[in-house]
Amino acid sequence: MFIAKVFDDFISLIYPHVCMACGRSLFKYEECICLYCRYHLPKSNFHNEAINPVSKLFWGKVNVHSAAAYYLFQKGGKVQHLIHQLKYKERSEVGVYIGELYGKDLIKSELFNTVDCIIPVPLHPKKQVKRGYNQSEMFANGLAASMNVSVNISSLTKSTATETQTRKSRFSRWENVKEVFVLNQAETLENKHILLVDDVITTGSTIESCVQKLNTIKGVKVSVVAMAYAMH
Repeated sequence: MFIAKVFDDFISLIYPHVCMACGRSLFKYEECICLYCRYHLPKSNFHNEAINPVSKLFWGKVNVHSAAAYYLFQKGGKVQHLIHQLKYKERSEVGVYIGELYGKDLIKSELFNTVDCIIPVPLHPKKQVKRGYNQSEMFANGLAASMNVSVNISSLTKSTATETQTRKSRFSRWENVKEVFVLNQAETLENKHILLVDDVITTGSTIESCVQKLNTIKGVKVSVVAMAYAMH
């Protein structure tokens, strides 16, 4: 018992038990996000609306069955800090935890409760090795646990390393990703409802490129969700 407590104290020095959104110390019953932030971070509730700002991003571009995001992302806000921990501070558990929370909402939504499998937007292998994991895959793993479906990381891959999208215009983002994704063993996804997931949706260019590939599969239906939507 004493040894276990000493070990826990040691681990807490390396990975402080703090809220990934606000930085405050967590109580023992809290995980990743404090109770205050869980209830006060800006949720979109887009999963209950067929027409919403995320779904509108794809109108006239690609055929998306449903689209949503868990949080609303504002520059300098707590949601940005939360996702920064996931992407750049090696806190992969943040993605899994948010996925578990959102999956519980999605499984109750008529727009998303028929999903057969989840596909995370892929990273180029070199970038994934550098980061240590694909943050979208962590989110997908959490969603899958709550929605009781599988995660597919082999059917959609990224063949070309691209520059960061952060400071690019919408057209530049599209040019940067339009031919970089590859579809493998498409027949295994025929007639399925696929949930394509990403960390943050801004212009939707990356998602759009992925959906174009997936929509070539016979009888497929593609929906989209992200951890956050960057409001314009």
